[in-house]
Amino acid sequence: MSLDQVRSIADAVLYEGYLLYPYRASSHKNRSRWQFGVLGPPQAAAASFGEEPEMETQCLLAPHDGAAAVTVRLRFLQLQVREVRSTDEDGVEVPVERLTVDGASVMSWDEAVEREVVLAALPLEQATDVVHQIPGGEDTEPVADARGVVVGRIVRRRLPLAVRVRTRAVVDDGYVRLTVTVRNEHPEPAATKDAAIRRSLIGAHLLLSAHDAGFVSLLEPPAPAAAAAGRCRQRRCWPVLAGPKGTTDTLLGAPIILYDYPEIAEQSPGALFDSTEIDEILTLRVMTMTEEEKTEARATDPRAREIIDRCDGMSPADLQQLHGLLRDPHAPQPEALVSPPPDVRDVDPAAFDTAGAPWWDPAADASVRPGSDAVVIEGVRVAKDSLVRVHPSRRADAQDLFFAGQVARVTAVLTDVDGGTHVALVLVDDPASDLHDWYGRYFYFAPDELTPLTVEETARYREENRS
Repeated sequence: MSLDQVRSIADAVLYEGYLLYPYRASSHKNRSRWQFGVLGPPQAAAASFGEEPEMETQCLLAPHDGAAAVTVRLRFLQLQVREVRSTDEDGVEVPVERLTVDGASVMSWDEAVEREVVLAALPLEQATDVVHQIPGGEDTEPVADARGVVVGRIVRRRLPLAVRVRTRAVVDDGYVRLTVTVRNEHPEPAATKDAAIRRSLIGAHLLLSAHDAGFVSLLEPPAPAAAAAGRCRQRRCWPVLAGPKGTTDTLLGAPIILYDYPEIAEQSPGALFDSTEIDEILTLRVMTMTEEEKTEARATDPRAREIIDRCDGMSPADLQQLHGLLRDPHAPQPEALVSPPPDVRDVDPAAFDTAGAPWWDPAADASVRPGSDAVVIEGVRVAKDSLVRVHPSRRADAQDLFFAGQVARVTAVLTDVDGGTHVALVLVDDPASDLHDWYGRYFYFAPDELTPLTVEETARYREENRS
């Protein structure tokens, strides 16, 4: 298959955190970059100057009838220092933070160069251990004014890198467990944080292509592969199926956790290098930057210039496209309309009898009484003031996990519009439980995450609370 679709995802991983809003070199946010997929030089992590030098991923393959093989693509950024020098009247070059010529500015900055190491069609039955040398270099670019007079230079420098890639495979329950290890083998020690990052692989990730075999999802493995999938171990790399949904010939090993078949939203007009933000919000914030701020951003990096120019050139229709869509991915495809749909403004809303109560008054819906409604858990009726023990299990976040095994008092049993039941709680041992109850600040859990206390336990807790 073509790797174009997968590369769009891989590029988003590669440049994640490369440059953050407000996209200016002077911003504090952009003085600490390269957060993801950094493989530092050996010993840098122990000296607290850099990241660990190694990452490793394990994945499962189901071989076909032919000789199974895999192509390994290691992609990363090589840091490139861009130093701006100004030339004085005597021809002496002096490093400067910024050089402005005829109203256009260029700034000293750390850029990056994309690198890719390819190990093609490696037979699965053979182990591989190779070291690739990534050359360094220095490039110069003169800076001239409108008259053609050279007033400075841009010097770009890259340090050489060395990276070791190892592969090995073993059979596990009829599947092949492939291990790919990547290690930064830079021979020179780093004595400072800046020296370490210049000798690092940045945004490192893997693209694996299977030949005469198919990758197995580790997130949702088929039943026969579940045990083998559970034995796969990951270190600083997370493997997911990539490409068109349903295909199994490509796997992305990313330094961030993704789901199988990640996609770039078709509404996104271009990279913003910050997937933790919403495109629409970032775009609007860029559009509100002052002209001075935009000028500095354009001078910071060519990719920042692309972002500023793209946001400034967006039409109202482009912005509306960013606003989002409401869709049900599981809904059946609608049939073609014979006639135009009616205007929603001409449709009368459904009648809703509130028995004379205002629509916003809880009394308008007499079928719901959270204060007296109940739910049956393990054969026990649970309602307001019941005592239960909490066992978070439904995609529990870190805060919920702190409540595991805690005893809580039920304050209400609620039902949502989809028919789901939610139990509102306050923790019995929380010193602020009365305050939370008065204010209406509750924790919500599903019935299957709760266990009713026995009569004896309930009596004991109530007696302790009285004392």
